[in-house]
Amino acid sequence: MLGLDALSSASYGPEAALAILIPAGVMGLAYMPAIIAVILALLAMLYFSYRQTISAYPNGGGSYIVASENLGRHAGICAAASLMLDYILNVAVGISAGIGALESAIPWLQPHTLAACLVTLMLLTIVNLRGVRDAGTAFGLPTYTFVVTLLLAIGVGVLRSLMSGGHPSAIVPPPAVMSPTKAVTFWLLIRSFASGCTAMTGVEAVSNGVPLFAESRVKRAEWTLTIIVAILGVLLAGIAYLSRAYHIGAMDQGQPGYQNVISQMVSAVLGRGPIYYITIAGVLSVLVFREHEFRRFPARVPIACGRRFPASGFCQPWETSCLLIRD
Repeated sequence: MLGLDALSSASYGPEAALAILIPAGVMGLAYMPAIIAVILALLAMLYFSYRQTISAYPNGGGSYIVASENLGRHAGICAAASLMLDYILNVAVGISAGIGALESAIPWLQPHTLAACLVTLMLLTIVNLRGVRDAGTAFGLPTYTFVVTLLLAIGVGVLRSLMSGGHPSAIVPPPAVMSPTKAVTFWLLIRSFASGCTAMTGVEAVSNGVPLFAESRVKRAEWTLTIIVAILGVLLAGIAYLSRAYHIGAMDQGQPGYQNVISQMVSAVLGRGPIYYITIAGVLSVLVFREHEFRRFPARVPIACGRRFPASGFCQPWETSCLLIRD
């Protein structure tokens, strides 16, 4: 389950990059593989960095601990504040992206996006209040389903593209990419790169959770990190390649007939049969399930409050309730 956040980010990271390229039209799609290639290079750097962190901090080395011990108190404060905000934002982004995937398969839900997000948040909170173990059991199978079906779609899509000379025919044609309204500039590309870096969300979870592994925990954690990063790299590269080959672009979620990138890709490659709906269900599950955030936020706040970093008025309600939730 430590790879859930990282793997699920493949569902919205490439779409975030493509969304910035919408004004560039079809010309923007030509730059997508290069943007993802740079993101993969950065992912490789993170991979080697976290491998070193796993070896150096076998009892768990999150950003707060590493920054505090190596860069000083103020760097640790910045890391802690960033993490707590990140946990909240990840839940918001995951739920909105998951509902977007659901609306791609069930269009009549589109006018009720906000209500669907709030209901999902309520259900997610109830599941996580049952405890980390029950939450992990509830969402374990959808995670594996998501990975297998998405890899299947990418594999079939890449094979068809190669057999057709790079110009495959879509089973269900994706919506036409809008005409260019803006030239492709360096600023547009680096904005797309920055948005696409959300695809690396959650890679640090393994280095945080080294104590959860059985002995020898360091080697097991390193292998787990390697597998997660390898799968994530394949997913990102495959989505970038197919988005260009099948001319798949991002759409405005408020636009009628909205289809997210994963929905367009699976429809184009495999059609809208059972595998399509299984994939969308898996995407929805892994995006809305945020066990890592629900587990780490209550554990992080008391640590920060114990060192008197946040304001006292913020810490007082957490000093007992967060410890109970964490346990």
